[in-house]
Amino acid sequence: MTDESPQDELTSLVRGMQTAAAPLRATLNELHRSYAAQHDGTPATMIPELAQADPAWFGICVVDTAGQVYEVGTTKQAFTLQAISNPFVYGQALTDHGREHVFDRVGIEPATNIEATLLDACTRRLPNPISAPGAIATLSMIQGATASDQLHRIITAFQRYVGHEPVVSAEVFTAMRSGGHHYRGLAHLLRNCGILEEPVDATLDLFFQQQALLVTVRDLAVMAATLANGGTNPLTGEVALAADYVPDILSMLYICGMPEVAGTWTSRVGLPAVSGISGGVLAVVPQQAGIAVFSPPLGADGYSVRGVAVCAELARQFRLHIFDNRPGETSLAAAMTGRAGRTNRRQG
Repeated sequence: MTDESPQDELTSLVRGMQTAAAPLRATLNELHRSYAAQHDGTPATMIPELAQADPAWFGICVVDTAGQVYEVGTTKQAFTLQAISNPFVYGQALTDHGREHVFDRVGIEPATNIEATLLDACTRRLPNPISAPGAIATLSMIQGATASDQLHRIITAFQRYVGHEPVVSAEVFTAMRSGGHHYRGLAHLLRNCGILEEPVDATLDLFFQQQALLVTVRDLAVMAATLANGGTNPLTGEVALAADYVPDILSMLYICGMPEVAGTWTSRVGLPAVSGISGGVLAVVPQQAGIAVFSPPLGADGYSVRGVAVCAELARQFRLHIFDNRPGETSLAAAMTGRAGRTNRRQG
């Protein structure tokens, strides 16, 4: 029995949640202070608009599967998804056609050799939907009578993940369209192999718009948390992807999501993840949370220097590696909720 009013009880509950979340918030603040002082890397230069990014932009966001948001730094600055869009379009292709149809054309094998990838495409299948050839082929599977219909379908899919309608950066789209000769060459080779059936120019325009979708680091964390939550957006409760396809996405991200640093990432971080040249990094802690970092300076490997470092440190501090089977409480869950072993997963 309690003498507290309903309003008092609600206030106590909120204060309790804030106190329980303090360890994680303190960790994020400390990581931000520490890595903001590091100035390694430079913003991407292959797209002029990306080269104009402020190297000081640096945001970290964690969203758990109960819908709690923990953020620090540059969390409202919009940036383009770039390759981070690829696994989510892959999810839409799975939704539109089913696993077997998509897998006949695009697999989930690691690959960094573009020439070998294209030779394989003419005889077997593209290795994965993260690489540019696989991403273009996956995009071509999205249902729609016209490219405009396909774009609407893609934007609607991303809206379910982030909770609001994303927009395309006209400047980045135009720059990619005028300078994307590499992608244009890949698309024509795919057309020659019979993989692309639609007009190449229309498919490429759609691809450049997909890559140029704008998000914030908070949006990115919500997208990751949606995958962690079995395909249901933990902030809105809307199903973004059928739970049956979530393991396909996470397996593919674990194997193929960080190809240039696959060994190091798998060893040090051990989470499904993907990054983009605009400086975003997305990582998924299954059944617990989504992690996102935004920092434009890239290292020689093409990945956000601060983004990779922050994810590695979070994995170390909170024992997030999926192969860490040491007995005891889940440290991240404890830091978010103050209760050992609780995952806060919202049931879809």
